[in-house]
Amino acid sequence: MNEKYDVVVVGGGAAGLGGAVTLARSRRSVLVVDAGDPRNAPAEGVHNYLGREGTPPGELLALGRAELKAYGGELVSGTVSSAQALGDGGFRVRLADGGQVLARRLLVTTGLTDELPDVEGLAGRWGRDVLHCPYCHGWEVRDRAIGVLATGPMAMHQTLLFRQLSDDVTLFTHTAPSLSADEREELDAVGVTVVEGEVTALEVTGDRLTGVRLRSGEVVAREALAVAPRATARAGVLAGLGLETAELEVGGHVIATYVPADAQGATSVPGVWVAGNVADPRAQVIASAAAGVGAAAAINADLVHEDARAAVAARRASR
Repeated sequence: MNEKYDVVVVGGGAAGLGGAVTLARSRRSVLVVDAGDPRNAPAEGVHNYLGREGTPPGELLALGRAELKAYGGELVSGTVSSAQALGDGGFRVRLADGGQVLARRLLVTTGLTDELPDVEGLAGRWGRDVLHCPYCHGWEVRDRAIGVLATGPMAMHQTLLFRQLSDDVTLFTHTAPSLSADEREELDAVGVTVVEGEVTALEVTGDRLTGVRLRSGEVVAREALAVAPRATARAGVLAGLGLETAELEVGGHVIATYVPADAQGATSVPGVWVAGNVADPRAQVIASAAAGVGAAAAINADLVHEDARAAVAARRASR
């Protein structure tokens, strides 16, 4: 690593690499610090990514890293432990291994953590036959026996989305608030089965989900299960800069946290931008990559104006 960069990008997923490549193509010195644990690692492929449909997540990241290197960008494996604002408008970035670099600007793309429901066997199936997004994984479970685990106010919405993909959908009420009479009528009208009671475990046979076990002991045969995990922004590195997360609520229920920013990713701290799931919990991979590109363009614009002001000051001083 060099001692100083125009931009340090914290997190090397789609948003981080998208931003870093954009900056490198503008001849900015850029360093990406990435731990190598992307949120979508368990998934077989990335979907709705034009031109890269079905690409395994690790392969997509490898392609992005190669593109970054081709334009002169740098990447280091590790995590950022803290970032400190300096008097000149820049930042000191400390890595967990003890290293440190200086940056004129920061782009934080650390993503989020999915807090999964506490059901035996569920975490081990996450990203495979336990899903959350019908747009990310719905096509892959079309026409199969799908269950929806209700844990909050989005259960009804999620159920109807998956009903679009299969005629065999069962809603498990689990720990969610009781359904209204109108909701039950709507589900009945579209052919969704409602199963009352708490879910305690998933049944797996031959490395495939085969059923959902209720506290009563009853097992309902299912081949896929949709859940709605709470999404928590990975924003620890921003805390030292005075940035706090906000809560995203639906029906009085917190479904996610995120770091507030403007449309281009600029936060309330000058010089700090965010992009991807840390700022938008609902962004898919292609949207996160696009957000990284947009933030990078804003950062480069900010730097060119700063460079121009510095050039004017230097010329005046030389006279």
